Amino acid sequence: MDDTHAPADTTTVTEAVLPGIVDPDGIQVRTRPARPAGPGQVVLEMEAAGISFAEQQMRRGKYYDQPPFPFVPGYDLVGRALDVGEGVPGDLLGRRFAVLTKTGAWASHVTVDAGDLSAVPESVDSAEAETFVVNGITAWQMLHRLAKVRPGQSVLVHGANGGVGSTLVQLARIAGARVVGTASAKHHGAVRALGAVPVDYRSPDLEGRLRGHAPQGYDAVFDHVGGEGIVTSYRLLAAKGTLVSYGTASTRDVQGSSKAPVLKLFARLMFWNALPGGKGAYFYNIWAGRRRLGTFRAKLHADLAEVFALLADGRLVPQVAARVPLTEVGEAVRLAESGTVVGKVVLVP
Repeated sequence: MDDTHAPADTTTVTEAVLPGIVDPDGIQVRTRPARPAGPGQVVLEMEAAGISFAEQQMRRGKYYDQPPFPFVPGYDLVGRALDVGEGVPGDLLGRRFAVLTKTGAWASHVTVDAGDLSAVPESVDSAEAETFVVNGITAWQMLHRLAKVRPGQSVLVHGANGGVGSTLVQLARIAGARVVGTASAKHHGAVRALGAVPVDYRSPDLEGRLRGHAPQGYDAVFDHVGGEGIVTSYRLLAAKGTLVSYGTASTRDVQGSSKAPVLKLFARLMFWNALPGGKGAYFYNIWAGRRRLGTFRAKLHADLAEVFALLADGRLVPQVAARVPLTEVGEAVRLAESGTVVGKVVLVP
């Protein structure tokens, strides 16, 4: 499927709704009347919206600051400007943009603030660009703004076959780093093709295997798993290495408070970061700094422009696991959560 599709019905909006804690099949598809763009707003006609780990946690009621049910999930999208509100330049109409939404993107039409739009090169496919919105910003900022990875350094990426993981691997290789990536054995070919040395995360002596590839330790470790494994990630750091944590995937299916694992993780990272010796330990939050909205947006637009330029030049290879129609969102979520795919499942109109 490409980006072209029949003209949309602009009088109604089709959207996927999380009514509560439900199985993927319990996600509802409904229509509602369309609303015009308000002052400073743009209505985008969705061409691609992603399914990421955040929405998987929201479905379980475990995302740290999700809105109350029911709501429309959808962390990011690529779409074309269909309507602009008062104070927004008319020349945005018809142009394609990416936007980070946190919620609301799983819809045929999405209303956003004009200041949140990042231009998407016309030379790239919408679904392929979509795989690098939240994943690209996350990977770029962790790699370059937090860990500041340099040529010749050793980098460890957990979950190297995933959306953020596969992007991290590619960006680290472009930066001149040597990369080791954990993944299940069935994904080793894909991880190797991205330029990383694959290691099975189920290995009985995982820490020993990983240390064998970097006897002096890793200059940067990127960990989305959390839980007790974060201790191993910290131990694997080189003397001046940096640990960047960006999730608690190990607790995805654990019952109970969604905040407890995150708070425990924060406490660990703060303790390690306060220790003498030069190691750094950070939690990456894509929304950090949004209180200074102008600066936040400027960084986001600049970083996404770098990522899209690499995509347009063919240096970044998009990992589109599947393109699934919005009306089949339950099946798309089931596939995204199955652990059988490489890259990102993308919803299309």
